[in-house]
Amino acid sequence: MRLSKAINIGAILEHDLNSVGINSLEELKKCGSFSALLLLNKHYDVCLNKLYALEGAIQGIRWHNLAKEVKDDLKKQYNSLPIDFFN
Repeated sequence: MRLSKAINIGAILEHDLNSVGINSLEELKKCGSFSALLLLNKHYDVCLNKLYALEGAIQGIRWHNLAKEVKDDLKKQYNSLPIDFFN
């Protein structure tokens, strides 16, 4: 399935994911949302909401509807990154 057909993923995010080697929803699922964010950060600006969007796409739900525990875990991972990690 094309990434832009997945929930939370528009044409721009699809392009960005494709450029880092993630070309389908199946590949995104194999990679995982956090690893995909790490790949994206090498070339593009990333933020916590983008991480939520990626996880929502994997789960097939709007990122706003992610379980609180999932959001908390993703936020913890995101906040553990060193400040110089970000572009």
